[in-house]
Amino acid sequence: MRDILTTLASWHDAGVPAAIATVVETQISAPRDPGAAMAVNADGVVVGSVSGGCVEGAVVEQCQEVLAGGPARQVTYGVSDDEAVAVGLTCGGEISLFVEPFAIPGFAEVRRMIEDGRGVAIGTVVDGPGNVGSKLVVTEDAQDGDLGSEGLAVAVSSDARGMLAQGRTGRRSYGADGERRVDDVTVFVQSFQPPPRMYVFGAIDFAAAVARIGKFLGYHVTVCDARRVFATRARFPDADEVVVQWPHRFLPTAPVDPRTVLCVLTHDPKFDVPLLEVALRTDAGYIGAMGSRRTHADRLDRLRDLGLTEEELGRLRSPVGLDLGARTPEETAVSIAAEIVQLRWGGSGQPLTRTSGRIHPDREDALT
Repeated sequence: MRDILTTLASWHDAGVPAAIATVVETQISAPRDPGAAMAVNADGVVVGSVSGGCVEGAVVEQCQEVLAGGPARQVTYGVSDDEAVAVGLTCGGEISLFVEPFAIPGFAEVRRMIEDGRGVAIGTVVDGPGNVGSKLVVTEDAQDGDLGSEGLAVAVSSDARGMLAQGRTGRRSYGADGERRVDDVTVFVQSFQPPPRMYVFGAIDFAAAVARIGKFLGYHVTVCDARRVFATRARFPDADEVVVQWPHRFLPTAPVDPRTVLCVLTHDPKFDVPLLEVALRTDAGYIGAMGSRRTHADRLDRLRDLGLTEEELGRLRSPVGLDLGARTPEETAVSIAAEIVQLRWGGSGQPLTRTSGRIHPDREDALT
């Protein structure tokens, strides 16, 4: 929806009715990702795209039916669907869309948040008994809207905040009152926030495993190393970017915010000390460095000599990761990922069998 937001806002401000079709699920080689949207107003003006042209004509008809007073509905086009083939979905994939009248609670404020780069998620009931089309707008500390059930709103708001933290968009299933492990109600959660960034420094085998698990967790992953022979796309196929540059020169030019993860795996003082001097003075939420305890102690001494304070040094997670007894690069990546998740949500890092109380703390209880 982001790419048609300006037009939607102009229609909203002018009081022009519109219907919107949003991609809520794709399979195989569908041309657009979940969240892509197309809208049609009462004058027949069309903006946006949901399939790169394959099924747009059929979707326009669906939007017009909704504008004429028809109910919100979920429609699916795919290669096994005769109608889909007829309208031209020849890419070999499948696409599910939710078509509804355009109406978002507090749209003016939602629009400002999206344009300002502030995180907001919109949960829409797309399937289930009753309340189809109802919406819940969720931010880190507030929500607006009504899903028809307090329990469902609690469950959706919790999941939406988790998805928002990762910049993820997708479907979730619940019971009518928000019960887990039940699929009576399907809610599509669209996050308007870029995915958090993970920078992996050091083009070693451990870095490949960390990049892979970083993508799995929803990060935009960049691998950086000054050695061109090692920093290659072939060695890091899961990374979004592979940068050949001295890490301490690259980092000051890279976007960093409190959601950013910095993993320093260079394991060489000439790389990691200059890099950590820069990293520990950024807003990154997680800064971890690989190395033995002896390496860590030497590294701290070098950083103190460079003028870093004890408060700044206290931000460094080193040796990196939780104590899982990891040995292989993949196991080490899991231990690093576990520490990142633990820090993000404020978990204790203990086995759940040794803890009591709520498993998932409220967002305000999590570490920042």
